[in-house]
Amino acid sequence: MGETMSGTAAALRAERIKFTTLPSQWAAPLVALALTVGVTAAVNVAYGAKDHTPGEDPAGGIFYGLNFGHVAVACIGILLIGQEFNTRMIGGSLTAVPHRGRLYGAKLALGAGLGLLLGLASTAGSFLAVDATVGLDLSTPGLTHSFLAGVLYHPMLVLLCLGLTAVLGNFTAALGLLPPMVFLGTTLLAAIPGVRDAGQFLPDRAGLYAMRTQPEPGVHYGHWTGLLIMAAWTALAVCGGLRAIRRYEVPGA
Repeated sequence: MGETMSGTAAALRAERIKFTTLPSQWAAPLVALALTVGVTAAVNVAYGAKDHTPGEDPAGGIFYGLNFGHVAVACIGILLIGQEFNTRMIGGSLTAVPHRGRLYGAKLALGAGLGLLLGLASTAGSFLAVDATVGLDLSTPGLTHSFLAGVLYHPMLVLLCLGLTAVLGNFTAALGLLPPMVFLGTTLLAAIPGVRDAGQFLPDRAGLYAMRTQPEPGVHYGHWTGLLIMAAWTALAVCGGLRAIRRYEVPGA
């Protein structure tokens, strides 16, 4: 037991060192925070006072910046494992931590922790930005679950993209596929009449809907169910990534 705990702690420490020493990794959360809060503040300063009415869903203004920031959030998950595929350093990592589940678990733990901290900072920052610009009535029904959904969306998106990157086993493919899908792809799919009903069950669509405070016509589930749908997708991606890591053959080995 002691050896297992020691090995897990060493793997976590190694992942933390990688994160803090690679600028591309620690810069991504800062970019995500700046985009999410900055765009929200700018839009509310420019248009919020004019367009804000009590009948509107306040979540639309609070999380407006997340439409841009969640691309950087997706990149966090990709970078945490994808760069090692790109540089072939994954072989060195597997040599240092032969237990593949432990290595993968350390990456997941770091990703979940980063995502949770970022979710707290981004969501709180967005709420404060709206309150400082157009005002925010915290007694509005649904704002509590909206805040919680905003916080939890971040770690789930990080883990979803980390798991899918492990499944792909290719940094370039993950970076070329996942951020565009999060930013534009699922939105377009949800707008196509023939596939709109199916599109609402995609992970980011369900997660974003969970942040709304009011029901939306045509959505066939509730806000908390939206969060559960995203959690289910995340679990599938994480399990798929574990299976891929266990089957991964180190080049030249």
